[in-house]
Amino acid sequence: MITNGFTYVAVLIALAALLIGLDKKTKWKFFKYVPPVVLLYLLAMVFCSLKVWDLEATKATYSALKNNILYTMIFLMLLRCDIRKIMKLGPRMLGGFFAASVSIAIGFVATFAIMSSALGTDSWRALSALCGSWMGGSGNMIAIQAALNIGEGDMAYALVIDSIDYSIWVMFLLWAINFAPKFNKWTKSNTRALDEVCSRLEEADNLEKNPMTFASLFVLLGIGLLVSALSQNAGAAIGTTFTFLDNSTWTVLVVTIVGLVCAVTPIGKIAGSTELSNIFLYAVIALLASRASLLELADAPIWILAGFMILAIHAVLLLIFAKIFKLDMFTCGVASLANIGGTASAPILAGSYSPALVPVGVLMALMGYVIGTGGGLLVARLMQLFV
Repeated sequence: MITNGFTYVAVLIALAALLIGLDKKTKWKFFKYVPPVVLLYLLAMVFCSLKVWDLEATKATYSALKNNILYTMIFLMLLRCDIRKIMKLGPRMLGGFFAASVSIAIGFVATFAIMSSALGTDSWRALSALCGSWMGGSGNMIAIQAALNIGEGDMAYALVIDSIDYSIWVMFLLWAINFAPKFNKWTKSNTRALDEVCSRLEEADNLEKNPMTFASLFVLLGIGLLVSALSQNAGAAIGTTFTFLDNSTWTVLVVTIVGLVCAVTPIGKIAGSTELSNIFLYAVIALLASRASLLELADAPIWILAGFMILAIHAVLLLIFAKIFKLDMFTCGVASLANIGGTASAPILAGSYSPALVPVGVLMALMGYVIGTGGGLLVARLMQLFV
Protein backbone atom coordinates (compact mmCIF):
# COMPACT_ATOMS: atom_id res chain seq x y z
CA MET A 1 0.00 0.00 0.00
CA ILE A 2 1.33 3.44 -1.00
CA THR A 3 1.58 5.89 1.90
CA ASN A 4 4.04 8.40 0.41
CA GLY A 5 2.32 11.41 -1.19
CA PHE A 6 4.86 11.87 -3.98
CA THR A 7 4.73 8.19 -4.96
CA TYR A 8 0.92 8.42 -5.00
CA VAL A 9 0.98 11.35 -7.44
CA ALA A 10 3.75 9.80 -9.54
CA VAL A 11 1.73 6.60 -10.05
CA LEU A 12 -1.34 8.60 -11.16
CA ILE A 13 0.60 10.76 -13.63
CA ALA A 14 2.45 7.71 -14.97
CA LEU A 15 -0.88 5.91 -15.47
CA ALA A 16 -2.26 8.89 -17.41
CA ALA A 17 0.91 9.07 -19.53
CA LEU A 18 0.75 5.35 -20.28
CA LEU A 19 -2.85 5.56 -21.51
CA ILE A 20 -2.15 8.61 -23.69
CA GLY A 21 0.95 6.93 -25.10
CA LEU A 22 -0.95 3.74 -25.92
CA ASP A 23 -3.70 5.71 -27.63
CA LYS A 24 -1.27 7.67 -29.83
CA LYS A 25 1.09 4.77 -30.53
CA THR A 26 -1.27 1.88 -31.16
CA LYS A 27 -4.35 3.67 -32.60
CA TRP A 28 -6.53 0.92 -31.11
CA LYS A 29 -10.21 1.21 -32.00
CA PHE A 30 -10.89 0.42 -28.34
CA PHE A 31 -9.92 3.99 -27.43
CA LYS A 32 -12.62 5.36 -29.74
CA TYR A 33 -15.27 3.75 -27.55
CA VAL A 34 -13.47 4.16 -24.22
CA PRO A 35 -11.34 7.35 -24.43
CA PRO A 36 -8.13 7.50 -22.36
CA VAL A 37 -9.67 10.09 -20.02
CA VAL A 38 -12.53 7.71 -19.13
CA LEU A 39 -10.21 4.73 -18.83
CA LEU A 40 -7.96 6.76 -16.53
CA TYR A 41 -10.88 7.51 -14.24
CA LEU A 42 -12.00 3.89 -14.17
CA LEU A 43 -8.51 2.47 -13.52
CA ALA A 44 -7.83 4.99 -10.77
CA MET A 45 -11.13 3.97 -9.18
CA VAL A 46 -10.11 0.30 -9.42
CA PHE A 47 -6.80 1.06 -7.70
CA CYS A 48 -8.65 2.99 -5.02
CA SER A 49 -11.06 0.08 -4.50
CA LEU A 50 -8.10 -2.32 -4.21
CA LYS A 51 -6.49 0.03 -1.66
CA VAL A 52 -3.33 0.50 -3.70
CA TRP A 53 -2.80 3.73 -1.72
CA ASP A 54 -3.75 4.77 1.78
CA LEU A 55 -6.51 7.40 1.49
CA GLU A 56 -5.73 8.98 4.85
CA ALA A 57 -1.95 9.08 4.38
CA THR A 58 -2.23 10.65 0.92
CA LYS A 59 -5.05 13.06 1.80
CA ALA A 60 -2.74 16.02 2.46
CA THR A 61 -1.05 15.66 -0.92
CA TYR A 62 -4.40 15.40 -2.68
CA SER A 63 -5.77 18.50 -0.92
CA ALA A 64 -2.64 20.53 -1.65
CA LEU A 65 -2.62 19.77 -5.37
CA LYS A 66 -6.19 19.42 -6.62
CA ASN A 67 -7.55 22.97 -6.48
CA ASN A 68 -4.24 24.64 -7.31
CA ILE A 69 -3.85 22.78 -10.60
CA LEU A 70 -7.60 22.84 -11.26
CA TYR A 71 -7.72 26.64 -11.45
CA THR A 72 -4.59 26.65 -13.61
CA MET A 73 -6.29 24.22 -15.99
CA ILE A 74 -9.46 26.34 -16.25
CA PHE A 75 -7.43 29.45 -17.08
CA LEU A 76 -5.35 27.70 -19.75
CA MET A 77 -8.45 26.15 -21.36
CA LEU A 78 -10.17 29.51 -21.62
CA LEU A 79 -7.20 31.03 -23.45
CA ARG A 80 -8.55 29.25 -26.55
CA CYS A 81 -11.92 30.99 -26.26
CA ASP A 82 -11.52 34.21 -28.22
CA ILE A 83 -15.00 35.74 -28.03
CA ARG A 84 -14.35 37.76 -31.19
CA LYS A 85 -13.88 34.58 -33.24
CA ILE A 86 -16.87 32.89 -31.68
CA MET A 87 -19.11 35.80 -32.68
CA LYS A 88 -18.13 35.17 -36.32
CA LEU A 89 -20.25 32.03 -36.26
CA GLY A 90 -23.24 34.23 -36.96
CA PRO A 91 -26.61 34.52 -35.23
CA ARG A 92 -28.15 31.34 -36.65
CA MET A 93 -25.37 29.01 -35.47
CA LEU A 94 -24.98 30.80 -32.15
CA GLY A 95 -28.74 30.55 -31.74
CA GLY A 96 -28.54 26.82 -32.43
CA PHE A 97 -25.81 26.44 -29.83
CA PHE A 98 -27.78 28.26 -27.14
CA ALA A 99 -30.95 26.38 -28.08
CA ALA A 100 -29.05 23.16 -27.38
CA SER A 101 -27.75 24.61 -24.09
CA VAL A 102 -31.22 25.66 -22.92
CA SER A 103 -32.75 22.30 -23.85
CA ILE A 104 -30.00 20.50 -21.91
CA ALA A 105 -30.64 22.69 -18.86
CA ILE A 106 -34.37 21.99 -19.03
CA GLY A 107 -33.61 18.28 -19.38
CA PHE A 108 -31.57 18.25 -16.18
CA VAL A 109 -34.10 20.20 -14.13
CA ALA A 110 -37.06 18.14 -15.38
CA THR A 111 -35.25 14.83 -14.86
CA PHE A 112 -34.26 15.73 -11.31
CA ALA A 113 -37.82 16.83 -10.55
CA ILE A 114 -39.12 13.46 -11.77
CA MET A 115 -36.39 11.14 -10.46
CA SER A 116 -35.09 12.86 -7.32
CA SER A 117 -36.69 10.25 -5.06
CA ALA A 118 -34.92 7.44 -6.91
CA LEU A 119 -31.59 9.24 -7.30
CA GLY A 120 -31.56 10.83 -3.85
CA THR A 121 -32.44 14.36 -2.84
CA ASP A 122 -28.75 15.33 -2.79
CA SER A 123 -28.21 14.06 -6.35
CA TRP A 124 -28.61 17.60 -7.72
CA ARG A 125 -24.95 18.17 -6.89
CA ALA A 126 -23.61 15.40 -9.11
CA LEU A 127 -26.15 16.26 -11.82
CA SER A 128 -25.02 19.89 -11.79
CA ALA A 129 -21.43 18.76 -12.35
CA LEU A 130 -22.60 16.58 -15.24
CA CYS A 131 -24.59 19.54 -16.59
CA GLY A 132 -21.38 21.59 -16.57
CA SER A 133 -19.75 18.87 -18.65
CA TRP A 134 -22.71 18.58 -21.03
CA MET A 135 -22.78 22.33 -21.58
CA GLY A 136 -19.00 22.63 -21.81
CA GLY A 137 -16.47 19.93 -21.05
CA SER A 138 -14.64 17.92 -18.40
CA GLY A 139 -12.93 21.06 -17.15
CA ASN A 140 -16.31 22.67 -16.42
CA MET A 141 -17.44 19.52 -14.61
CA ILE A 142 -14.41 19.61 -12.34
CA ALA A 143 -14.81 23.36 -11.79
CA ILE A 144 -18.37 22.81 -10.54
CA GLN A 145 -17.19 19.91 -8.40
CA ALA A 146 -14.81 22.31 -6.68
CA ALA A 147 -17.37 25.13 -6.45
CA LEU A 148 -20.05 22.94 -4.84
CA ASN A 149 -17.70 20.67 -2.86
CA ILE A 150 -19.12 17.52 -4.47
CA GLY A 151 -17.78 14.26 -3.06
CA GLU A 152 -15.66 11.96 -5.20
CA GLY A 153 -18.21 9.14 -4.87
CA ASP A 154 -20.98 11.32 -6.30
CA MET A 155 -18.67 12.47 -9.08
CA ALA A 156 -18.21 8.84 -10.06
CA TYR A 157 -21.93 8.63 -10.90
CA ALA A 158 -21.64 11.74 -13.06
CA LEU A 159 -18.70 10.23 -14.92
CA VAL A 160 -20.55 6.95 -15.54
CA ILE A 161 -23.37 8.87 -17.25
CA ASP A 162 -20.88 11.08 -19.06
CA SER A 163 -19.17 8.01 -20.47
CA ILE A 164 -22.00 5.60 -21.34
CA ASP A 165 -24.85 7.95 -22.30
CA TYR A 166 -22.55 10.34 -24.13
CA SER A 167 -20.96 7.56 -26.21
CA ILE A 168 -24.36 6.33 -27.39
CA TRP A 169 -25.43 9.90 -28.18
CA VAL A 170 -22.33 10.44 -30.34
CA MET A 171 -23.07 7.25 -32.29
CA PHE A 172 -26.67 8.33 -32.77
CA LEU A 173 -25.69 11.76 -34.14
CA LEU A 174 -23.15 10.23 -36.54
CA TRP A 175 -25.85 7.84 -37.76
CA ALA A 176 -28.34 10.72 -38.15
CA ILE A 177 -26.08 12.44 -40.72
CA ASN A 178 -27.65 10.20 -43.37
CA PHE A 179 -30.98 11.93 -42.83
CA ALA A 180 -29.64 15.49 -43.16
CA PRO A 181 -31.33 16.23 -46.54
CA LYS A 182 -34.74 15.07 -45.29
CA PHE A 183 -34.25 16.93 -41.99
CA ASN A 184 -33.30 20.18 -43.74
CA LYS A 185 -36.29 19.86 -46.05
CA TRP A 186 -38.57 19.33 -43.01
CA THR A 187 -37.21 22.43 -41.23
CA LYS A 188 -36.99 24.44 -44.50
CA SER A 189 -33.44 25.52 -43.64
CA ASN A 190 -30.89 27.26 -45.89
CA THR A 191 -27.27 26.03 -45.58
CA ARG A 192 -25.51 28.49 -47.91
CA ALA A 193 -24.25 30.65 -45.02
CA LEU A 194 -22.22 27.73 -43.58
CA ASP A 195 -19.69 27.74 -46.42
CA GLU A 196 -19.12 31.49 -46.14
CA VAL A 197 -18.55 31.39 -42.38
CA CYS A 198 -16.22 28.41 -42.63
CA SER A 199 -14.01 29.98 -45.29
CA ARG A 200 -13.56 33.14 -43.19
CA LEU A 201 -12.61 31.13 -40.09
CA GLU A 202 -10.09 28.99 -41.96
CA GLU A 203 -8.36 32.07 -43.37
CA ALA A 204 -8.12 33.66 -39.90
CA ASP A 205 -6.71 30.47 -38.31
CA ASN A 206 -4.03 30.08 -40.97
CA LEU A 207 -2.83 33.65 -40.41
CA GLU A 208 -2.61 33.34 -36.60
CA LYS A 209 -0.83 29.99 -36.16
CA ASN A 210 2.26 30.21 -33.95
CA PRO A 211 4.78 27.41 -33.24
CA MET A 212 4.90 25.89 -29.75
CA THR A 213 8.31 26.36 -28.12
CA PHE A 214 10.02 25.79 -24.77
CA ALA A 215 9.60 29.50 -24.02
CA SER A 216 5.90 29.56 -24.88
CA LEU A 217 5.18 26.56 -22.64
CA PHE A 218 7.15 28.02 -19.75
CA VAL A 219 5.45 31.42 -20.04
CA LEU A 220 2.00 29.82 -20.07
CA LEU A 221 2.89 27.61 -17.09
CA GLY A 222 4.11 30.59 -15.07
CA ILE A 223 1.09 32.75 -15.92
CA GLY A 224 -1.34 29.90 -15.28
CA LEU A 225 0.07 29.08 -11.83
CA LEU A 226 0.15 32.77 -10.88
CA VAL A 227 -3.46 33.29 -11.98
CA SER A 228 -4.46 30.24 -9.93
CA ALA A 229 -2.80 31.60 -6.80
CA LEU A 230 -4.09 35.17 -7.16
CA SER A 231 -7.61 34.05 -8.06
CA GLN A 232 -7.84 31.94 -4.91
CA ASN A 233 -6.81 34.95 -2.84
CA ALA A 234 -9.33 37.13 -4.68
CA GLY A 235 -12.07 34.52 -4.29
CA ALA A 236 -11.48 34.32 -0.56
CA ALA A 237 -11.53 38.12 -0.24
CA ILE A 238 -14.75 38.49 -2.27
CA GLY A 239 -16.36 35.59 -0.42
CA THR A 240 -15.99 37.32 2.94
CA THR A 241 -18.01 40.30 1.64
CA PHE A 242 -20.51 38.65 -0.71
CA THR A 243 -21.47 35.53 1.20
CA PHE A 244 -24.32 34.38 -1.08
CA LEU A 245 -21.62 32.35 -2.92
CA ASP A 246 -18.81 30.46 -1.21
CA ASN A 247 -15.10 31.10 -1.76
CA SER A 248 -14.66 28.23 -4.22
CA THR A 249 -17.45 29.50 -6.48
CA TRP A 250 -16.03 33.03 -6.44
CA THR A 251 -12.58 31.65 -7.31
CA VAL A 252 -13.95 29.75 -10.31
CA LEU A 253 -15.76 32.89 -11.53
CA VAL A 254 -12.62 35.03 -11.13
CA VAL A 255 -10.49 32.50 -13.04
CA THR A 256 -13.11 32.34 -15.79
CA ILE A 257 -13.23 36.13 -16.21
CA VAL A 258 -9.43 36.45 -16.21
CA GLY A 259 -9.13 33.64 -18.76
CA LEU A 260 -11.67 35.19 -21.13
CA VAL A 261 -10.01 38.60 -20.90
CA CYS A 262 -6.53 37.16 -21.52
CA ALA A 263 -7.85 35.17 -24.49
CA VAL A 264 -8.31 38.40 -26.49
CA THR A 265 -4.84 39.70 -25.60
CA PRO A 266 -1.44 38.55 -26.95
CA ILE A 267 -1.42 35.95 -24.15
CA GLY A 268 -4.20 34.11 -25.96
CA LYS A 269 -1.98 33.72 -29.04
CA ILE A 270 0.85 31.99 -27.16
CA ALA A 271 1.08 28.42 -28.47
CA GLY A 272 0.78 25.49 -26.08
CA SER A 273 -2.29 26.33 -23.98
CA THR A 274 -4.17 23.31 -25.35
CA GLU A 275 -1.37 20.88 -24.53
CA LEU A 276 -0.73 22.26 -21.05
CA SER A 277 -4.41 22.45 -20.11
CA ASN A 278 -4.88 18.84 -21.20
CA ILE A 279 -1.98 17.72 -18.99
CA PHE A 280 -3.55 19.47 -16.00
CA LEU A 281 -6.98 18.05 -16.92
CA TYR A 282 -5.68 14.48 -16.83
CA ALA A 283 -3.88 15.16 -13.57
CA VAL A 284 -7.02 16.53 -11.90
CA ILE A 285 -9.20 13.69 -13.19
CA ALA A 286 -6.69 11.12 -11.91
CA LEU A 287 -6.67 12.80 -8.49
CA LEU A 288 -10.46 12.89 -8.30
CA ALA A 289 -10.84 9.26 -9.34
CA SER A 290 -8.18 8.17 -6.86
CA ARG A 291 -10.60 8.99 -4.01
CA ALA A 292 -13.64 7.20 -5.47
CA SER A 293 -14.30 3.50 -4.90
CA LEU A 294 -16.21 1.28 -7.32
CA LEU A 295 -18.09 -0.05 -4.31
CA GLU A 296 -20.02 3.24 -4.27
CA LEU A 297 -21.55 2.63 -7.74
CA ALA A 298 -24.27 0.16 -6.74
CA ASP A 299 -26.98 2.56 -7.94
CA ALA A 300 -25.34 3.29 -11.32
CA PRO A 301 -28.17 1.83 -13.51
CA ILE A 302 -30.74 4.38 -12.28
CA TRP A 303 -28.23 7.17 -13.00
CA ILE A 304 -27.67 5.88 -16.53
CA LEU A 305 -31.45 5.89 -17.05
CA ALA A 306 -31.56 9.49 -15.80
CA GLY A 307 -28.91 10.40 -18.36
CA PHE A 308 -30.98 8.98 -21.21
CA MET A 309 -34.03 10.88 -19.95
CA ILE A 310 -32.02 14.12 -20.06
CA LEU A 311 -30.90 13.38 -23.63
CA ALA A 312 -34.46 12.51 -24.70
CA ILE A 313 -35.82 15.82 -23.39
CA HIS A 314 -32.91 17.66 -25.01
CA ALA A 315 -33.58 15.96 -28.38
CA VAL A 316 -37.31 16.71 -28.39
CA LEU A 317 -36.83 20.37 -27.45
CA LEU A 318 -34.03 20.81 -30.00
CA LEU A 319 -36.30 19.39 -32.72
CA ILE A 320 -38.96 21.94 -31.77
CA PHE A 321 -36.42 24.78 -31.87
CA ALA A 322 -35.15 23.53 -35.26
CA LYS A 323 -38.63 23.56 -36.74
CA ILE A 324 -39.48 27.02 -35.39
CA PHE A 325 -36.19 28.70 -36.35
CA LYS A 326 -35.53 26.62 -39.49
CA LEU A 327 -32.21 25.19 -38.26
CA ASP A 328 -30.35 22.67 -40.41
CA MET A 329 -29.13 19.23 -39.32
CA PHE A 330 -25.50 20.35 -39.17
CA THR A 331 -26.25 23.25 -36.83
CA CYS A 332 -28.42 21.10 -34.54
CA GLY A 333 -26.08 18.12 -34.44
CA VAL A 334 -22.86 20.06 -33.89
CA ALA A 335 -24.56 22.41 -31.42
CA SER A 336 -25.71 19.39 -29.41
CA LEU A 337 -22.31 17.71 -29.49
CA ALA A 338 -20.46 21.01 -28.88
CA ASN A 339 -22.34 21.12 -25.58
CA ILE A 340 -22.36 17.44 -24.64
CA GLY A 341 -19.07 16.30 -26.18
CA GLY A 342 -16.94 19.45 -26.38
CA THR A 343 -13.78 19.79 -28.46
CA ALA A 344 -13.19 16.04 -28.40
CA SER A 345 -16.16 15.14 -30.60
CA ALA A 346 -17.85 18.23 -32.09
CA PRO A 347 -15.10 18.68 -34.74
CA ILE A 348 -15.44 14.98 -35.65
CA LEU A 349 -19.15 15.36 -36.31
CA ALA A 350 -18.55 18.61 -38.19
CA GLY A 351 -15.90 16.92 -40.31
CA SER A 352 -18.31 14.09 -41.09
CA TYR A 353 -20.46 16.64 -42.93
CA SER A 354 -17.48 18.28 -44.59
CA PRO A 355 -13.77 18.76 -43.65
CA ALA A 356 -14.26 22.46 -44.36
CA LEU A 357 -16.69 22.68 -41.44
CA VAL A 358 -14.26 21.46 -38.74
CA PRO A 359 -13.39 25.02 -37.58
CA VAL A 360 -17.09 25.66 -36.92
CA GLY A 361 -17.26 22.58 -34.71
CA VAL A 362 -14.16 23.67 -32.80
CA LEU A 363 -15.45 27.19 -32.15
CA MET A 364 -18.89 26.01 -31.07
CA ALA A 365 -17.25 23.57 -28.66
CA LEU A 366 -15.04 26.33 -27.25
CA MET A 367 -18.17 28.38 -26.62
CA GLY A 368 -19.21 25.59 -24.28
CA TYR A 369 -16.17 26.20 -22.09
CA VAL A 370 -17.33 29.79 -21.66
CA ILE A 371 -20.86 28.99 -20.46
CA GLY A 372 -20.39 25.49 -19.01
CA THR A 373 -19.44 26.45 -15.46
CA GLY A 374 -21.96 29.27 -15.07
CA GLY A 375 -24.68 27.23 -16.76
CA GLY A 376 -24.07 24.24 -14.52
CA LEU A 377 -24.16 26.38 -11.37
CA LEU A 378 -27.40 28.03 -12.51
CA VAL A 379 -29.01 24.64 -13.17
CA ALA A 380 -27.83 23.53 -9.72
CA ARG A 381 -29.79 26.36 -8.12
CA LEU A 382 -32.89 25.51 -10.17
CA MET A 383 -32.69 21.83 -9.16
CA GLN A 384 -32.42 22.85 -5.53
CA LEU A 385 -35.95 24.27 -5.79
CA PHE A 386 -37.24 20.69 -6.08
CA VAL A 387 -35.42 19.39 -3.00
